[in-house]
Amino acid sequence: MFISALDIFKVGIGPSSSHTMGPMVAAHDFMGKLRKQGTLSEIEPFQLRCILKGSLAFTGHGHATDKAVVLGLHGYLPQDLASADVKSLTTKLYQATTLQLSASETIIFNPLEDVIFDFKDPLPQHPNGLIFECIDQHQQVIFSETYFSIGGGFISTLAEIDQIKAPIKGQPAEQCPYPFNSANSMMEMALNGGLSIAEMKQANELLYISAEQLDQALQTLWDAMKTCVENGLNSTGILPGGLNVKRRAKNLHQQLLHDETPSTANDWLCAYAMAVNEENADGHMVVTAPTNGAAGVIPAILYYFMTHENGSFKDVKNFLLTAAAIGGLIKHRSSISGAEVGCQGEVGSAAAMAAAGLCAVRGGTVMQVEQAAEMALEHHLGMTCDPVKGLVQVPCIERNGFGAIKAFTAASIAKRESGEHMMPLDSCIAAMKKTGEEMSHKYKETSLGGLAVTWVEC
Repeated sequence: MFISALDIFKVGIGPSSSHTMGPMVAAHDFMGKLRKQGTLSEIEPFQLRCILKGSLAFTGHGHATDKAVVLGLHGYLPQDLASADVKSLTTKLYQATTLQLSASETIIFNPLEDVIFDFKDPLPQHPNGLIFECIDQHQQVIFSETYFSIGGGFISTLAEIDQIKAPIKGQPAEQCPYPFNSANSMMEMALNGGLSIAEMKQANELLYISAEQLDQALQTLWDAMKTCVENGLNSTGILPGGLNVKRRAKNLHQQLLHDETPSTANDWLCAYAMAVNEENADGHMVVTAPTNGAAGVIPAILYYFMTHENGSFKDVKNFLLTAAAIGGLIKHRSSISGAEVGCQGEVGSAAAMAAAGLCAVRGGTVMQVEQAAEMALEHHLGMTCDPVKGLVQVPCIERNGFGAIKAFTAASIAKRESGEHMMPLDSCIAAMKKTGEEMSHKYKETSLGGLAVTWVEC
């Protein structure tokens, strides 16, 4: 299956790709479908409601899922809001009690009453479910659609999800020049063709986009990542949500700049990764990499390489294409959704992607790159997603720093070895999927276990 780098990496807003961006996209899509229902204009009055199921209900308040739904229903998409004052916009939209269906038609929608958090059993297909319903004055449903936010900002309808493998739509890989569906086939094609992973990934991308468009899109992604790091490094204050978590990245960075004691890569990586995830927690612009909860790992590694190792745009391109190839394999063969497999699928996947990208730009062979990805993922296996108070703050912000450190270490070790190792990346991805399936729902973005319940509010 072909999954584009431009789908793996998307500019959007925080705090969550699956709980904020995905629901916004679903709400926007539903309004488009609703407008096509010509018979609705004959029924008056009618009302719209959205029912949040599973993880979206349990942690929806902390992830701003309700606000994302309201934004989407009013016609906004995540990429539209990257430089907007989302807080002010949301406050304004919450004062409205109707949605504009057409130039002459409105539909009743009260954000405070018509976004419903349903804490009963989740939908069987996926833990992140949303049901949109248009109802008449007798509470009869006249049009509805069910969506699933399947991670990384991707969505699926009820009709689609059973046809989706693991669980994402994509283009058939067979039509690509290099149709690898596994790490093993990826390495075999690279060795047979004498190409790098990035070169094969680019060849596949060029089936759908021009080389100039691809370069421009990758430059835009890097510019957004860089801006996000630097915004975080220059911001202070208390993050929203009620935990009173202080921004720490700026203080850490200032100490590193002025400390006479030599600093390690670990220190810098933590500052950069935490800067990104503080921006994410504040609802600001981030790049899904591959998710918002794990948005700091890849930018931290790439920013470190560009800043401390004098990288170029050629390196950015190599890094992002290599990382996207690994991320696509993980999403195809397992999941990047914390609600499905825990944080191993978010920060673990991001670390694998970052390790592969760093190893590649440092001149690693295809086998070394695969080993770097495997090592980084292997040492996140079993990691739970148990955010305190349903917010993408504790342990998420620090966890991105530690994910970046593991990625950096994995790339460094792999570069010093031959690439021969015991555990293949494909097997590690399979282990992650199996572990996620067997993991209790309490530890999969519901805030019903782990840190979320052992934390005591003082």
